[in-house]
Amino acid sequence: MNWITKIIKAGEKIKTAIRERATKEDIAKSDWTSCCKGPILKKDLEENLWVCPDCKRHHRIKPHQRFDILFGKNNYEIFKTPIPKDDPLNWTDSKSYKERLKSARKKTGLECGMMVASGTINNIKITAVASDFDFLGASMAAAEGEAFLYGIQHAIENQTPFLCISAGGGMRMMESLISLSQMTRTTLAINELKKNSLPYLVCITDPTAGGITASYAMLGDIHIAEPGALIAFAGARVIQGTVKEELPEGFQKSEYVEKTGFVDLIVERKELASKIGTLLSILLKKNSDISAEQNETSEDSQSLTRAAS
Repeated sequence: MNWITKIIKAGEKIKTAIRERATKEDIAKSDWTSCCKGPILKKDLEENLWVCPDCKRHHRIKPHQRFDILFGKNNYEIFKTPIPKDDPLNWTDSKSYKERLKSARKKTGLECGMMVASGTINNIKITAVASDFDFLGASMAAAEGEAFLYGIQHAIENQTPFLCISAGGGMRMMESLISLSQMTRTTLAINELKKNSLPYLVCITDPTAGGITASYAMLGDIHIAEPGALIAFAGARVIQGTVKEELPEGFQKSEYVEKTGFVDLIVERKELASKIGTLLSILLKKNSDISAEQNETSEDSQSLTRAAS
């Protein structure tokens, strides 16, 4: 066998190896995933709430998995939220926006990138919204805005606190200004919630960036973050190129953002439910005290008016 034949046979082996390499779909359907020490069974990771037992990395999870952890498995109600017309701008790049939406819906089983639910923690009824990063990077568009507003309206009508579990890379530019307007709409909705003296808690998960950070993810009464979550507006390389300086180690991770005052607490996933329950108990008691004081003041005023007359 001469050297040319050897090269040809080696090339055929390489082609075969490439063809047999697992696709993203194969990996998603596999029983295995990977972390710091290599392959790990998804079943083992799930038993630990999708947190690596060695490096403590909090893996990204689906909205229903988050609600299972917070409220108890299937112990909550999921709401069907309004879905506006798909692709209002007839957007096409390498493929059409309609095709991208179709693929995202097939992949996640969701109609949009947000899920709204109602459940109970510490006997406190809560309305919550969570984003799915697998749905076009959990970017915000008209449908996600409608879901968020639906959740806020439900909270106001039922006088429940509102919990936002944020994730995503920002606004979805396939909807241009329609997407950007969701920053304003969600902000106005949160203001209405606060006018009704209802707590608004935000749990920031990995990653939360762009217009999401610039709007509803940073308007909470209290901001909780999972360990190691990326919290940013612009990318680190963009910032470094602008300021022309080396950025601190761990820049834009939740631990660093906590030190700079944008995050109040960093809480591990296993402790989230109990911590949220405690915080809401305190906040709701405070609201009750304020209401009681207002009632007493009103009664005193009425007594003084009757005495004066």
